[in-house]
Amino acid sequence: MFEFTLEKTSEKSKARAGRIVTPHGEIETPIFMPVGTVGSVKGVAPRELDEIGAQIILGNTYHLHLRPGEDTVAHFGGLAKFNSWNKPTLTDSGGFQVFSLAKLNKIGEEGVEFRSHLDGSKLFLSPEKSIEIQQKIGADIMMAFDECVPYPSEKIYVEKSLELTTRWAERCLKAKTRDDQALFGIIQGGVFPDLRRRSAEQICALPFEGFAIGGLSVGEDIPTMYEIADFITDHMPADKPRYLMGVGTPEDLLNGIERGIDMFDCVMPTRNARNALLFTNSGKLHIKAARYRLSDEPVDAECGCYTCRNFSRGYLRHLYKTGELLALKLNSIHNLHFYLSLVKRARNAINNGFFEDFKKEILDKITFGGDNV
Repeated sequence: MFEFTLEKTSEKSKARAGRIVTPHGEIETPIFMPVGTVGSVKGVAPRELDEIGAQIILGNTYHLHLRPGEDTVAHFGGLAKFNSWNKPTLTDSGGFQVFSLAKLNKIGEEGVEFRSHLDGSKLFLSPEKSIEIQQKIGADIMMAFDECVPYPSEKIYVEKSLELTTRWAERCLKAKTRDDQALFGIIQGGVFPDLRRRSAEQICALPFEGFAIGGLSVGEDIPTMYEIADFITDHMPADKPRYLMGVGTPEDLLNGIERGIDMFDCVMPTRNARNALLFTNSGKLHIKAARYRLSDEPVDAECGCYTCRNFSRGYLRHLYKTGELLALKLNSIHNLHFYLSLVKRARNAINNGFFEDFKKEILDKITFGGDNV
């Protein structure tokens, strides 16, 4: 069972609030999805994810295929039972990692030959194989196999690639056999509006349960990313969820929501947490800085997460500087709570008609506050 209900659209922008129903529960949109690459959000237990308001997490098909293997995940009853996250999950197709991590990839009509980034072994991934792996992993939402072209790329290459992605999308739909999993198509086309429009027309004509924008945040400048996202949502159906893949910063989330995006994922909150960079309502904070050695303030006085309720900046700096694993956990809990709280407040603002004012207030504070002062 998969349903999407559009509940509210802003009268001043394309921002919208909705609800997704999956076999493992409901998701209120807009939503941010913490990334659990190999079935685990680094340093954060499922119970803690639940406490900070996570509604869905993302697993990575490429990495789960390599370790522990989809048959192992299936043996335990699927990803939700394997990792004890009894809420919705999404798996990407593995395509992005094949093109960005693997070595010596050779792209053909049938699929991609590549070598594992772990041991160099030769592997092959096709649309059918990607769906087979994702069905064994058992996520509520699967992604169609696509080619994510690098930036910059020649227009003629991007054009050929998007046509290949459309043919692969049709094969993914034919390969799907489970009715309890939704499948999203991915729109490509690089930074070329006419190619993006063509890809959207082709992909959105297919019977997918939702649609994603792929191939952004791969090196283009930020204004171009926003321009393409704004352009392409005008060519996506209003009654299906829209997912901007791999993006991004708190600023990207708010700007994406304003352009009609419902779903986001990114490793940024956990990766930055492990490198002592924390997001706050008044801007970014580098917790390892010497000026926080004697600070008894919480990371963010406006934040209600476990980290901010119980620990000072001085203690968190001490943990990080001494290499304590607890620093990585507490920092990750805070950053993920910040992201999830941000989209929750954005949803509330949309439902109550003040999203644009909310966005301006938050962006003014996080752009000019914190360690940016």
